[in-house]
Amino acid sequence: MSLREGRGPLFTDHYQLAMAQVHVREGLADRLAQFDYFYRSNPDYGSHQAGFCVATGLGPLLEWMQDVHVTDAEVDALSRFTTSTGAPVFEPAFLDWLAEHGHFRDLVLEAVPEARVVHPHLPIVVVTGPLPQAQLLETALLNMLNYPTLIATKAARIVKSAKGAPTLEFGMRRGPGVAVDEAARAALVGGFVATSNVQASVALGVQSAGTHAHALIQAWMADGRGELEAFRAFARSAPDDCVLLVDTIDTLRSGMPNAITVFEELREAGHTPGGVRLDSGDLAYLSVQAAKMLDEAGFTEARIVLSSELDELTIWQILTQMADEADREGVDWPRLRGRMTYGVGTRLITSEGDGALDGVYKLVGLQDEHGEWQPAVKVSENPVKVPIPGRKRAWRVYDTRGHATADVITEPDATPFADGQPMRLHHPHRDGAFRTIAPSEVSRVEPLHEVVFDGRTTPPTVSPSASGDLATLRRRCTDDIATLDAGVRRLVNPHTYHVSLDDRTKAVQRELVARARSSVTG
Repeated sequence: MSLREGRGPLFTDHYQLAMAQVHVREGLADRLAQFDYFYRSNPDYGSHQAGFCVATGLGPLLEWMQDVHVTDAEVDALSRFTTSTGAPVFEPAFLDWLAEHGHFRDLVLEAVPEARVVHPHLPIVVVTGPLPQAQLLETALLNMLNYPTLIATKAARIVKSAKGAPTLEFGMRRGPGVAVDEAARAALVGGFVATSNVQASVALGVQSAGTHAHALIQAWMADGRGELEAFRAFARSAPDDCVLLVDTIDTLRSGMPNAITVFEELREAGHTPGGVRLDSGDLAYLSVQAAKMLDEAGFTEARIVLSSELDELTIWQILTQMADEADREGVDWPRLRGRMTYGVGTRLITSEGDGALDGVYKLVGLQDEHGEWQPAVKVSENPVKVPIPGRKRAWRVYDTRGHATADVITEPDATPFADGQPMRLHHPHRDGAFRTIAPSEVSRVEPLHEVVFDGRTTPPTVSPSASGDLATLRRRCTDDIATLDAGVRRLVNPHTYHVSLDDRTKAVQRELVARARSSVTG
């Protein structure tokens, strides 16, 4: 079973096929090209902002790339596309090429391993291979990486805000179609402990999680049996994992007393109650009052699960209020914070406030007829849209505290600080903006890319460390975030982490931009 089941090689935009046809028709089918996947800005949710992203989706993308191939039926379908004059959109020669080469097994991908922290303008995936095939990958790659990265990033921020409390993904009913499966996986990569999405859980080899809805109590009420009997029925069904939703009628005067009655019955029968869930009202106030009632009844370990329009900022605000409420009510605040759980749905699954990552896929190099690599650049009136051209390597530089201080882009044969001299790190889009780092300020320099897909072998090889199991990914994400300065991790107005160019890479970028502009003016 796969999250990618049902997506074929025509999972692309029309213009990718149109460009591939031009490349094939004009004799460029065998020219090697390099495309970089990167994003331009961190998510901005309006009232709060991200200072980093968590690269996610690579594993499923590589899994899909291994097996996909254009079929005869798909070639036949494309042959029936016609122009406004009735002529074929796709020429027979291109369709013949597509039937033979409509796969990705001629491509090589280097990438930042999945679940690592990434920043704007850092090449996250570098694709090298025949120009038309590398071009055809664009739309699918963007689709399979942008959204999961967006969700994993928000999930990681929510986990940070929850201060170590378990977080559960509850967003399936509000998400964008079947993409909720990718979102569930991304949330788990970002540090969530479970998802309510059963299909995604089975596909990923993990167990889904959930309690019950108000409908259970409503059904028992409509049948004349009431909330207490509804709770008893649920407890009989799940005596060892009984978490009761207590806000259907009145949280403190009905739900909590009835839940405690059922918990006492479970305890007498030798079971340990799971806890209660709050889904409406003043969640901070109700959490403290629920904890007080549970403590007085002897259920000091029962968990309190919060849901209802939560995100990282809301959880932060709830915890701040709870600290004040707990002190005033005589509730042990550290212990209360440790018994909390958060079910996060809509605001995670939609990345509320910033619903799309501006990830792009840009041509940065092409081999000429002599096999020499020529850098490629796009010139824009908006400097931030000028990519980093040419063949390159990416490095992460750590300061003497062990904190990540900059990502540096160099030419392929360069290694930062290899000559023992200070380095100038240039802003990728502002001429004259740079800083200098001396070797004495650096504890280590880490290469960020590894070969994650090599289609030249049969079958194509995928690096085992490119993605990994969910436990590995979650740990990788947590460890990487821990290397960031607190200011970069800040929920509101985070400090800017710099992706920089070395002298040679900056000079190439300047030269290409100047040459492109002079070709217009001169």
